Order: sequence, then C-alpha cells, then structure tokens
Amino acid sequence: MIEITRVCYDDAIHAAALVELMDAYARDPAGGGKALSDFARQNLVGALAARPFIFSVLAFDDAMPVGLVNAIEGFSTFACRPLVNVHDVVVAPSHRGRGIAAHMFEQVEALARERGACKLTLEVLQGNTPARNVYQRLGFTDYQLDPAMGHAQFLHKWLD
Repeated sequence: MIEITRVCYDDAIHAAALVELMDAYARDPAGGGKALSDFARQNLVGALAARPFIFSVLAFDDAMPVGLVNAIEGFSTFACRPLVNVHDVVVAPSHRGRGIAAHMFEQVEALARERGACKLTLEVLQGNTPARNVYQRLGFTDYQLDPAMGHAQFLHKWLD
C-alpha cells in the first residue's frame, strides 16, 4: 500500500528516506550521475528544515521509501502571489509507472493551494521523456507569455 505524506524534517525515518532518495536521484543520469557529497548528506535535511518556504512530500510502500518531491515557494510578480517550484521529483525505479508521482503531485498541489500559490513550476531535462510525459498528463506545459516570443528556457550560473 502506497502512503503519501508531507515530510516532517525532524522525524528520523523521514530524514533518512529523504537523503536516501535524493542520493539515488543524484546517482541517476537524470540527476547528474554523481552521489550526494558527504556535506549534502549530512546537512540537507537541516538546511531544508531551516527554510519555511520549502516543503517535501514522501511516498512509502509499507516502510520502504519509494518517492520524493521537494518544493520551494517563490513569488510571481505578475500575479502578485506565491508560486511553488517543484525542484526534485524522485520515484524509485522499482516503482515507476505505478502513478506514484501523480499521487505525490496531488499532495504538492494541495499544499501549494494552502499557501495561496497561483501556479506550480518545474524544470525537466529534454531527454527525460518518461518524466515529461508524466508532467504533461498532470497538466504542465512549456512556459511562454506570447507565442511570438517562444518558450522560456531554464538557465543557470554556478557561483562557486
């Protein structure tokens, strides 16, 4: 039986599940193919807990952690309301294709609505077709304001 729950960062089971799933995601090609650093493993849960604008959702199959979403509240200046960026989505390979991501997104959407958010955002690699298909089924679309200007691109710049 799959159980979806909001993460309580000070719960040892939740904390261990979060780190385990994030490490598995980091090791996956879609997550960069490298394990979490020792620093991240030791400090991630505390750093998330220290930021009230972040929340996480876990999926358990009985006692086994099989899914995770980390979400970060941002702000839409155009709507003058919060938005929620879905930053990480993890489903264990053994449990993919069973609708777990969709169930976690139901919880994320409910929590976003509680915060008064106007929308959910996320980024996904072009080559991650299974994830792109899930997100499209859930109602996500490419971001654009005016079709003549094209779709937005997600860019980044490392600071260290």
